[in-house]
This record gives sequence, C-alpha cells and structure tokens, in this order.
Amino acid sequence: MKQYLQKLIMAAVAILTLGVISPSHEIWTNLNPKDDARESDQPSISQEIEFGLDDSYFQTEPSLTDTTDVAVLYASAKDLSYMKFGSKIGPVIQDEFDTVIFPKIEEVIQRTLETKGDLHKRRLAITETPSGNYAEKIFHVYDKDEEKDLIRFHVRTEKRPQDGFFYNFHYHTAEDDFIAHHSIGDIFWSKNTPPKWLS
Repeated sequence: MKQYLQKLIMAAVAILTLGVISPSHEIWTNLNPKDDARESDQPSISQEIEFGLDDSYFQTEPSLTDTTDVAVLYASAKDLSYMKFGSKIGPVIQDEFDTVIFPKIEEVIQRTLETKGDLHKRRLAITETPSGNYAEKIFHVYDKDEEKDLIRFHVRTEKRPQDGFFYNFHYHTAEDDFIAHHSIGDIFWSKNTPPKWLS
C-alpha cells in the first residue's frame, strides 16, 4: 500500500508543478519504516558529504605561469575562435584557419611573451566572449593584475571588388595604443555575403 501511496504523491507533485519541482527524497526516508533494509544502505539525513572542487577547473581565464598555462591559453584561443565562427562559418574556414592562421596567432603570442621579459611574473588571461554580428573582436590577451589589454586579435569581413568576401585576421598591440593593424592572413569566403558571427 505504501508503494502506491508513494507513486501517487510523486505523480501529484509532478502534475501540480508541471514537472518543474520533483518530490524530495526526504519524503521517502520519513515514510519508510525504521527497520526497512533499504534504509541501512542510504546515508542518514544528519550525515554530511564533503567533496572538493578544483578551482582551476572553474577558472575561465588561465594565468600564464608555465608552459602548460600557455597551452591552456592556446586552447582557449582556438575555442573562442570557433565560438566566434559559429556553425555556419566554422566548418567552411576551419581547415585553412587551423593550418595557416592559428599557427601565426600562436607565434604572435609567443613573441609577445618573449619580448616582455617580466611577463612570466604576471597573471595573463584571455577574454571570455567574442563579439557577434559583424564586430571584429575574437579575443584579447590581457594582464589580470593591471587590467590592461596586451594583444587584441580581430577578424574583419572585407568585400573586394571582383574577388568577393574575405576574412582578414589581424591583431593590435598595446605598444602603439592598438592603432596599427598587424595582418595575420586572409581567408576567402565566397562572392556571397557571409553570415553574421556567432550564427
């Protein structure tokens, strides 16, 4: 009889809340008799369960303190690039981006790390979200302590007469106040207007 009562209560709660709230398992603990064999396998209500979560797993902005952190930065940069491309642009330009453009992005980051002698002491991070629509931002590498950008990686959609649409990948540096465009490379899209970023 208790089994039917339990099922009836669970169904009533699910129907009344449209499935948004599920019945608490505490109800079943209180309904079971104390000598029930199933209760001995379950932890009591007063028992506390502790577990630790590694903070680095939840850290979205990796700091660059050693080579593994640089690898994390590169992986984040690639992930953010694909996020910006979206499902419409990404599959079309992925191969050329991986073989031509991304190695140059890695070079620029590595060169910046080598020319700035004290960067190994700083906490560097990468921005979390690329811009959508037709905006240029892919990601920025910045100093977390000073909260200043060091390198800004962008992609611009260019329409060239008679040739069609190209994606121009470039970067800006803090050394010239982000004014100059330092070209990384171009990828041809087609003669048709490309979709918006993040689409």
